[in-house]
Amino acid sequence: MVAAPLMPKATAVWLVENTALSFDQVAEFCKLHPLEVKAIADGDAAQGIKGLDPILTGQLSRDEIEKGVIDPHYRLKLLEPKVRLPEPKRKKGPRYTPVSRRQDRPNAILWLVRNHPELKESQIMRLVGTTKSTIQAIRERTHWNASNLQPMDPVTLGLCSQLDLDLEVSRAAKEKPVATAAPGATLLPASETTAAREPEPEEKKAPDELNVDAVFAKLKQIGGKSE
Repeated sequence: MVAAPLMPKATAVWLVENTALSFDQVAEFCKLHPLEVKAIADGDAAQGIKGLDPILTGQLSRDEIEKGVIDPHYRLKLLEPKVRLPEPKRKKGPRYTPVSRRQDRPNAILWLVRNHPELKESQIMRLVGTTKSTIQAIRERTHWNASNLQPMDPVTLGLCSQLDLDLEVSRAAKEKPVATAAPGATLLPASETTAAREPEPEEKKAPDELNVDAVFAKLKQIGGKSE
C-alpha cells in the first residue's frame, strides 16, 4: 500500500498556498488527481478547508520542498513516521454499498442467483451487501419489484470486484462440487471390432442322390409290376 500524508486535501491546500511546487508534484505527494489540485488552486474545490503544514506534522522537510521547487520532475518523499500506528482491522460484516448503487442490488442478486446457484446466501450478502430476506424474495419471485428486475453483473455495476466474485465462486465449488453427467454411449474398442470373426457353421450337406434300384425293389415288395 502506497503511504499517503495525513489529511491529504488539507496538506495539498497548504502546499498550493505556501510553495511553488507544480500541480503534478502536489498531486503525487498527496495522492490526488492533478485536476483536483488545480481546482484547489483556483478556489473551486476544498473551500473552507484549512491548510495543514506537513513540516510541523513531520511528514515533509524543508529541504525536500526546496528540491521539488528546483526540479519540477522531482517527486517528494514522505518522511518516515517516528511512531508507527497499527493498521486498522477491517470489521467483518456486510459490504457497504454507496447510496447511488443500492437500487442496482436486486438486479445483481438476480444475476448471481441465475448464473451462480452454488453460492450461499451468506456469500451473496458479502458480495453485494444485502439481506437474507431480500435474497429469499428474489429467489421466490416475491420481491415487490420482481416484474421489473433485470439480471446484471455486480462487477459491471461496481458492487464488487471480479477478484471477490471469483474467490466466492471457487469457495462454493470446493464445498459443493457440481455433479457430472453420466457418460454417454461410446464406440467399441478397436480390439473388439477388428478381432477375427468366428467361422460360421458349415451348411448341412445335401442328401445323397436317389438310388433307383432301391426304389424298384421297394415297389416289388409292395406288389407293383416290374418292367
